[in-house]
Amino acid sequence: MLVAFHKPYGVLSQFTPDGSPNRPLSEFGLPPRVYPLGRLDADSEGLLLLSDEAGLNTRLLDPERGHPRTYWAQVERIPSDESLGRLAAGVTIQGYQTRPCCVTRIAPQPVVAPRDPPIRFRKSVPDCWIELELVEGRNRQVRRMTAAIGHATLRLMRVKIGQFALADLAPGKWRELTLAERHLVLG
Repeated sequence: MLVAFHKPYGVLSQFTPDGSPNRPLSEFGLPPRVYPLGRLDADSEGLLLLSDEAGLNTRLLDPERGHPRTYWAQVERIPSDESLGRLAAGVTIQGYQTRPCCVTRIAPQPVVAPRDPPIRFRKSVPDCWIELELVEGRNRQVRRMTAAIGHATLRLMRVKIGQFALADLAPGKWRELTLAERHLVLG
């Protein structure tokens, strides 16, 4: 079984509480015996896959396999083409050089559901959504990458794994993938 879940802000990528105010996956009525394939931090949103199939974790997450994951990051200020180029080439975060990735400014800016609580808003500082396609996923990597080029991430959403897109799955909802959708995820 392969399940797509739209993880809301403030939800852990685990089934057991950790003592924080964040909600665990056990509150969303997911099928028994599934486990998350990878993770999203509690302050990140979007597509989280869960499965009861052994081996999918390695197949999807091993950077050597080059399985793409697409994120939308709402960043502070408008990054220049030069800054986006540096990000695409790979940046050094915590002594680690990130792999090259695809980065674009999203135009027009996407319309996304409001977040609760909303991101901070500053009249004098514009923001911008960028899209990043990575084949690796270290802890808080996208946030650290955008910070490395001088643009703090205000909101982060994973919108696609492989060729399977989150699309119109509402926050907090899940569904089992069809055979055709599994092929979009697994390639």
